[in-house]
Amino acid sequence: MSHVDGLMWLLLVLGPLIFVQRRLHRETQAVFLLLTRHKEISLALFSLLFFPGVLLHELSHYITARLLGVRTGRFSLLPTPLPDGRLRLGFVETESVDFFRDALIGAAPLLTGGLFVAYAGIQRLRLTLLWDSLAYGSQPVRDAVAAIPAQVDFWLWFYLAFTVSSMMLPSASDRRGWLPLGLVIVCLVVLALLGGAGPWMLAHIAPTLNQALQAIAVTFGISMFLHLALLLPVWSIRKVISRMTGLEVV
Repeated sequence: MSHVDGLMWLLLVLGPLIFVQRRLHRETQAVFLLLTRHKEISLALFSLLFFPGVLLHELSHYITARLLGVRTGRFSLLPTPLPDGRLRLGFVETESVDFFRDALIGAAPLLTGGLFVAYAGIQRLRLTLLWDSLAYGSQPVRDAVAAIPAQVDFWLWFYLAFTVSSMMLPSASDRRGWLPLGLVIVCLVVLALLGGAGPWMLAHIAPTLNQALQAIAVTFGISMFLHLALLLPVWSIRKVISRMTGLEVV
């Protein structure tokens, strides 16, 4: 069990994170649309709000591609509505290469974004104060909640961590190289197990892999906390504007 708790925590937090993130994005777009009553302006405001995260996301693709010797094409940070109704906030064109480099380029924003969110959440926002206080009762929790916003430049780091965490998850195009790479890894693991390397892998590889999954789960947990902290206020603002204007966003 000690070698799989990282995977368990990751699976527990990933689903709620995706749900909360998408819901907050919808509520935010609805607020902008109700305020401006103009689709293009609301999309521009939404993309401007998340610009730091979009910038890091696309730069991660671009820099990783260049480091791996992959040629790049157009680079855009402008929002573009897609035919299926989704909003593309930016993109980097890269040449078609082997699935290994393709997977690394696609995973780059998750790595850079995760490192930034972990640093901001732990070192700058001190969110671990809240986690550590949960085991000691309500008063320590209240003290931690009061202490966290008192950190230096709290709102700046909160904003940056929020926008980066909102944009760090890979898109469908980012994940196109993950399936073949995953199949190759699975095949290698099966061959190693058949060759009798199971005990060695359990002793040497499993602990490191588990620690990596724990780190990812912590990062996703920080991201979910940031999104949850904003979801209720943004939802409330949207409801108030709807009541005042008599308009609803479908």
